[in-house]
Amino acid sequence: MSDWIAVCQLDDIVPNTGVCALVGERQVAVFRLDDDSVYAIDNHDPFSRANVLSRGIVGDVKGELVVASPVYKQHFSLVTGRCVEDDTVSVPVYGASVQGEYVMVHDPAAHNAAHNGRN
Repeated sequence: MSDWIAVCQLDDIVPNTGVCALVGERQVAVFRLDDDSVYAIDNHDPFSRANVLSRGIVGDVKGELVVASPVYKQHFSLVTGRCVEDDTVSVPVYGASVQGEYVMVHDPAAHNAAHNGRN
C-alpha cells in the first residue's frame, strides 16, 4: 500500500464529520460515517473557490451520500464527486479505507506518476 498515506486515526474524526488532510500536494476532505466507513474527496469547492468541503455537513439526498458545502450549500456525492444540483460540476474522489486504527487515503500524485511513466 505504498501509494496510500495514513492521514489520521479513525478516532480523530467524529462520526458524520470531516477533516482536511494534505495528501501529496492536494487538500483532501476525509469523512467518517456512523458505520466507520470513510470517504475522501477534494477539499476544493468549485463554486466558492475555497478549500472548505471538509467543513461541510454530511447527509444524503435521495439516498445518495453527500456533503453540503458550507459556503453556497451545493451537495457533492461522497462516492462520485458529482454535484447534485449541477451535474456538469464535480470534484475528484480519492480511495479511502480504514487499516487497523488508521484512515488511509490513496495518494493522487502516485496515481498520476504511474500513468505518466514515473514511479
